[in-house]
Amino acid sequence: MKTIFAKGNRKGHVFNDIDIDQRFLRKELLIPDFCETDVVRHYVSLERMNHGVDNGFYPLGSCTMKYNPKVNEWAASLFASIHPLTKDNRGCLTLMTELSSMLCKITGMAEFTLSPAAGAHGELTGVMILRKHFGDTRSKILIPDSAHGTNPASAALCGFSVVEIKSDARGNIDLSDLKEKMADDVAGLMVTNPNTLGLFDENIMEVTRIVHENGGLVYCDGANMNPLLGRVRPADFGADIIHLNLHKTFSTPHGGGGPGSGPVGVVGSLRKYLPVPRIVEGTFSYDFPDSIGQMRSFWSNFGVLVKAYCYFLALGEDGLYQVSEYSVLNANYLKNRLKKTFHLPFDRPCMHEFVICDEGMPNNVTTNDIAKRLIDFGIHPPTVYFPLIVKGAMMIEPTETESKETLDKFCEVMEQIRRDAEDNPEILKNAPNNAPVRRLDAVKAAREPILREIL
Repeated sequence: MKTIFAKGNRKGHVFNDIDIDQRFLRKELLIPDFCETDVVRHYVSLERMNHGVDNGFYPLGSCTMKYNPKVNEWAASLFASIHPLTKDNRGCLTLMTELSSMLCKITGMAEFTLSPAAGAHGELTGVMILRKHFGDTRSKILIPDSAHGTNPASAALCGFSVVEIKSDARGNIDLSDLKEKMADDVAGLMVTNPNTLGLFDENIMEVTRIVHENGGLVYCDGANMNPLLGRVRPADFGADIIHLNLHKTFSTPHGGGGPGSGPVGVVGSLRKYLPVPRIVEGTFSYDFPDSIGQMRSFWSNFGVLVKAYCYFLALGEDGLYQVSEYSVLNANYLKNRLKKTFHLPFDRPCMHEFVICDEGMPNNVTTNDIAKRLIDFGIHPPTVYFPLIVKGAMMIEPTETESKETLDKFCEVMEQIRRDAEDNPEILKNAPNNAPVRRLDAVKAAREPILREIL
């Protein structure tokens, strides 16, 4: 589709009677001259080319692209006019206090901070707490090869050396490798559970016991919380620190660069390290000398907190239990059907997502070909080539909000793609065939990106 600059000029209305201070006018400003109708139609056409959960299936593994109630957006808008420096913020502080209590209840943690602005920011906050606890006495962090990709970066940013732990044949943490690498200089383990294979670690109690007996702490990446709601509290399997992604599990649309929120919860012995300000008796307090300090300005992304609060109130305990039930049911339904057609590296019950791969595909058809072909059917491709421990991975998460009819349609499309791989592979190699943009040269785009319109 042409950019608006390439469409020529059609003179719009000019408001000559507006008194503008000439000091504020830019010189040589490249703005196309169109009437309002043309501008609106151009950008609405661009909007229709986008894909999202409002217009199609979006099974993006690890990112929880699910439908979120629009009423929660309305509720968040009610707070849009409240300035963070306003003196009368009692309602906001009450909401934050109650939301923190809700997060404590579902995780088993003693206290939460709501300040982190995203999942990775929550990781950074959690690892800083871990660093504050140990000081310079321990220098290493253990991270399984099935963890989320940002975990090593967060640990390294805080000055830790990262040591990778292997997975075993069932997709769990390899206990022998963990025991071998757990030493006196290890501060702790960062574990994603369920992991990026979509599997709940069968040995998680033994894993956390090994870490704790050696004086370490367990950091739980709680981004994959959907299948655990109302069923498993991470503190009960030994987590000492956890972050949650409110923008994945609790009602804020995920993706697009934000907004996000990554609250961090800790057990009682670590509360003193939480970032300031903390809410004490209905007001903000900075009087915590052992705190890691302030992680960001004001009250985090407050609109995200409002949406999460509404999500809790609307669903209640029974509703949260159903969220986990349906997310696991949908994923296992897809997994058990697709494993008849595609290779399933770990054939065991999954949580909210699972991984298949392109092993055994005929005619050199790859994961990339499959992903591009899905676009022709109006389905967003799943996460591809991640996790890295599965070659040619396709990481699929249907989420709890999709119907059986949608899941069946997806399976039928995937089965058709498999038949095409055998009988008509060129249609996959050339895909997408009917999208606004055909297949791009990904290597060239990465190495020689064009980031602006060439005039």
